[in-house]
Amino acid sequence: MYNVKSLKAEEFISHEEILTTLDYAEKNKNNVELINEIIEKAKLRKGLSHREASILLACENEEKNKEIFELAEQIKKDFYGNRIVMFAPLYLSNYCVNGCVYCPYHHQNKHIPRKKMTQEEIKKEVIALQDMGHKRLALETGEDPVNNPIEYVLESIKTIYGIKHKNGAIRRVNVNIAATTVENYKKLKDAGIGTYILFQETYHKESYERLHPTGPKHNYAYHTEAMDRAMDGGIDDVGLGVLFGLERYKYEFAGLLMHAEHLEAVHGVGPHTISVPRIRHADDIDPSAFDNGIDDDTFCKIVACIRIAVPYTGMIVSTRESKEVRKRVLHLGISQISGGSKTSVGGYAEPEKEDEDSSQFDVIDNRPLDEVLNWLMEIGYLPSFCTACYREGRTGERFMEICKSKQIQNCCHPNAIITLKEYLEDYASEKTKQTGAKLLKEELKNIENDKVREKTAEILTQIEKGERDFRF
Repeated sequence: MYNVKSLKAEEFISHEEILTTLDYAEKNKNNVELINEIIEKAKLRKGLSHREASILLACENEEKNKEIFELAEQIKKDFYGNRIVMFAPLYLSNYCVNGCVYCPYHHQNKHIPRKKMTQEEIKKEVIALQDMGHKRLALETGEDPVNNPIEYVLESIKTIYGIKHKNGAIRRVNVNIAATTVENYKKLKDAGIGTYILFQETYHKESYERLHPTGPKHNYAYHTEAMDRAMDGGIDDVGLGVLFGLERYKYEFAGLLMHAEHLEAVHGVGPHTISVPRIRHADDIDPSAFDNGIDDDTFCKIVACIRIAVPYTGMIVSTRESKEVRKRVLHLGISQISGGSKTSVGGYAEPEKEDEDSSQFDVIDNRPLDEVLNWLMEIGYLPSFCTACYREGRTGERFMEICKSKQIQNCCHPNAIITLKEYLEDYASEKTKQTGAKLLKEELKNIENDKVREKTAEILTQIEKGERDFRF
């Protein structure tokens, strides 16, 4: 039986409820009167239920779909402005004991090079990332209690935070590791992580168990209930995501929103971020072997409907997507993107040799970070390296309160300007410096509060004089 407040995976992600939802959405996909009611409710910026959002996703009316896309774009602007937060993944190890059939790190794969970075190697990678200009990392590692125990992850986090090279510093480490215990989540919290991220891969239990035939990840309930344990362990910023292409996208969409509703109902805090990866080619993985792939138009509709349904959440798209697709979804709700990414263990400090490729998936957008930043600014976005909310304790319920009231822009907009100025001073190419200087001049004018604008202008001058690390 469906129960949003239950702590049992099969009750807060009820298979029967999803099937009923999809049937209801299919029957009402051309019900213009109901669609209008849902759109009007969405305009209140309070979000939608999984059932309401599923109707919008199923909608086939061209005129209404246009309204959905326009509303998604406006909601994104209302909550996040034109800011795009930048990050990079850092893979520590690809040792893994699971048998996931869609991931080249599965333990049966005997020809992919297995690697685990030492702390000295991590230091070199982090310095390389700092020299690119990155301030925020997403830590990744395979599940292997022998090679990748929690102690290794904790030591690596300490190493990363301890590295200061020139003007570089990693100010926020988000962590994407396998589902673990409340005790281990407490340790991650104490280590100062930002967001704990865990992709569900698929919410369809039968498909989940088939796609994860061996290893601890086979346990659907333990994996799906991980966010509750993370929050019980004190981590109040968590990130959800599914791997689109493994199951029917409408099923995954409903399950994803039900998970967000569950976190809000039980913990008072919904997901800090939602990621929308699509399955990609990697080593021995052929995405065409999975028959639930989605085209770019459908992908864009999913992004728009998530943005409308969960207006407060940060939305992430990685370098799995092309430049063209990333541009489309930036308009529809995406607020964070990676840049200059490597999905291999190592590769930032020194490129991997062709016969030593340890990538988890093929990168589609392989432009350098500087090029991505210049592109973002040219198409009207403000790249941000801000980590202030995390460092000022604006996390979890406090962050959501500020975000939902749209007060977050009073901090985030000037902080984005400040951190971009740091990048322009320390790392940017001449072309990007010129583009950035023009943008900063315009963005400074857009700060409505006179005192905040004056203070921001003062900080920009201090940055030019060599001072660093300011925040509102």
